Amino acid sequence: MDKKSELLNLFTRKCQENDLKITPQRTAIYQELISALDHPSADVIYKRVRKKFPNISLDTVNRTVLSFAELGIVRVVEGYGKPKRFDPNTENHHHFQCVKCHKIIDFHNKEYDQLEIPKHIGNKLKVLNKKVVLEGFCAECRK
Repeated sequence: MDKKSELLNLFTRKCQENDLKITPQRTAIYQELISALDHPSADVIYKRVRKKFPNISLDTVNRTVLSFAELGIVRVVEGYGKPKRFDPNTENHHHFQCVKCHKIIDFHNKEYDQLEIPKHIGNKLKVLNKKVVLEGFCAECRK
């Protein structure tokens, strides 16, 4: 089974486990997410899905991708003042974000995965996830 089929099976299972109807619109939104390589925002997903579903609203797309994040089938990539972007890769990984073109690139790094939580934070807070975001210029923007 290929990766997209595995992800669609996960989508179906998570929706069923959480009593979320599997509608054609939700399926199209999720398919767009797993096909996208650019960590799209809700607005970008909306523009792409609207070609197939002209009556879909931006609010529907936004609520849907946020519900997918709650189900754990996508991750939110915070925009730090810009719109949230969404990542269907829920495996542990980190991001590089270009400050010029805003491209987001996934990368893996075992040392970052194993960062220790400072004791003053770990004693007061419950850390659920660790992500490293590097910022700079991508190869295209460095030229």
